[in-house]
Amino acid sequence: MKNVMSNKSVIALYTLPALLLILVIIYIPIVLSGYYGLMDWDGIGQMTFIGLENYATLIKDSYFWTSTWHSFLLAIFSTASLLLYLAISLVLVSNIKGADLLRKIYLIPMLLSSVAIAQLWMKIFDPTNGMANKVLEFFGAENLPVWLADPEIALFAIFIPIIWQYAGFYILIYYAALKNVPNEVIEAAKIDGANPVQIAFKIKLPLISGVFKVTIMLAVVGSLKYFDLIYVMTGGGPNGASEVIASYMYKEAFKLNNFGYGSAIGFGLLVICLVMTWLTTKLTKSKEDVQY
Repeated sequence: MKNVMSNKSVIALYTLPALLLILVIIYIPIVLSGYYGLMDWDGIGQMTFIGLENYATLIKDSYFWTSTWHSFLLAIFSTASLLLYLAISLVLVSNIKGADLLRKIYLIPMLLSSVAIAQLWMKIFDPTNGMANKVLEFFGAENLPVWLADPEIALFAIFIPIIWQYAGFYILIYYAALKNVPNEVIEAAKIDGANPVQIAFKIKLPLISGVFKVTIMLAVVGSLKYFDLIYVMTGGGPNGASEVIASYMYKEAFKLNNFGYGSAIGFGLLVICLVMTWLTTKLTKSKEDVQY
């Protein structure tokens, strides 16, 4: 068996199916997206080569840059929410009473589809009978907001269910990482007189810094390409107030039948994600990670 696994031909044979799958699912669509961006095409009829015209239009498209700014705002809010998820995980890992029940509650959003979550929060944000306005009414508010129809707040209203949707995912990651911190290290810190706050900030957090960097990357890239819940709740409205890159791409390609320009937007989104991945890696890079 050892001789077989050291044979390069056998290794190539074993990895070939996975490489072909990656090629078909990831790399070929990327190349095709860039290629279609060079075309004037409605997605069905004859394609006409127009060179870099779609990409030149993209650079000058104010709607694209507005949707890009909205995606960046979502990335900022998602990254900031990681601190809340981390704080909740620190509480849960401390074996407080009811921690098991809380862990199950936080995982509920992960079990629901984005469409179900969107429908739920649309009911919550209903200006007449929604729970959000009922709570504000209870506390004496008079000018109740029309959450999803007000261009000033629609985007930020949508951020709330998005952050709620992924809470369980990130809390689960942080909880697992914190549970893997060796008890010997924590006990040694207690013997030296460290209090719970010092143990959290001086022991636990440095030991899971690598996990935190990964979740930052996931939050940033995931926010930039986010689509489904926003599309169901507002469709990018009102008047483009909640438009993000992915919803703008969908609108151009499938609603306006401008498939060539939609492909150019998709390729632009890819470039933005790659740049942000590189930038996030650089900003979170440290000289050495703590090993345990």
